[in-house]
Amino acid sequence: MAKKKISIKDIAKALDISITTVSFILNGKAKEKRISSELIARVESYIQETGYRPSHLAQSLRLGKSKVIVFMVEDISNHFFASIARLIEEKAFENGYKIIYCSTENDPKKAKELIGTFKVRNVDGFVITPTPDLESTISELLEEDFAVLLFDRWMPEVDCSYVIVENEQSAFEATEHLVMQGCKHIGLIHVESDQMQMKLRLAGYRRAVMKYGLAEHVLHVPFHNYSENEELEKITGFLKTNPELDAVFFSTNYLAFEGLRAIQQLGKRIPDDLAVVSFDDHYFFSLFQPNITGIEQPLHQIADRLMEGMLELLKENGNQKAVIREVLPTVLHPRGSSVKKGDK
Repeated sequence: MAKKKISIKDIAKALDISITTVSFILNGKAKEKRISSELIARVESYIQETGYRPSHLAQSLRLGKSKVIVFMVEDISNHFFASIARLIEEKAFENGYKIIYCSTENDPKKAKELIGTFKVRNVDGFVITPTPDLESTISELLEEDFAVLLFDRWMPEVDCSYVIVENEQSAFEATEHLVMQGCKHIGLIHVESDQMQMKLRLAGYRRAVMKYGLAEHVLHVPFHNYSENEELEKITGFLKTNPELDAVFFSTNYLAFEGLRAIQQLGKRIPDDLAVVSFDDHYFFSLFQPNITGIEQPLHQIADRLMEGMLELLKENGNQKAVIREVLPTVLHPRGSSVKKGDK
């Protein structure tokens, strides 16, 4: 929880001076208003001792809100993030707000620098897909009364609003779908990451294979450490060394694209030799033959809740007591890549 902030009123009461005098000193108007050096020193000393920081949103109200929201994601060119960005831009415009887009490349250093830059530019709020090691930075934003809304992933250690999808149950149902099609050796090709959504997708897969008494076959692909060719080689090697696999579940659609190339190069038939399911549906999956089974994230609903949630937080002047915890369901679309003919 955000700790209680000291207000101008608190400073004035503690020093037995007027709120107006404190405001003039904080806004650099002390000399103009002929406030004594001794009184200026007393206020500055008290501010230093108490760690007082001026409220961002209070300043915005005095100067006029910027009506700008930062939309900070892993990669704005990614189909999922780009789709959300386009939808939220429309909804922001309808409500009189504009969006600034930026990509972190999942780099904590870049994310922190971007946040620092936007903080001093009087933006009204942040919608963020957090990188690793961003807990303290998000906590600082909350303590400084910024409206912050996380999406796609969240941080259990930080009491912050978020909008996410049901990752674990979705992965469980996708794996169970493969079991119901008669698959006995189901592999998971997964991003090696500490991100919560990836941990939960792995947990969902493991819960399903455990429920049905099947063995785990998991390939972890390091995040951003491999070129496309290296990813392709890694997936190809995994399929070669596990010839018993009769199904593969990809935890992201970009891994699925590489996986489909690997399956084609190995001459395996989908779904006869290998059934395929991907988390995060993509319109390209309908162009592939057979069409690829995918887990659809509710893009319109995510965008709606992100904008509605941000407006709620801004209405509360950044008060994080109005915490939003939204977990949205996904939809599994069974298609030709996972629906097998006959039983195994």
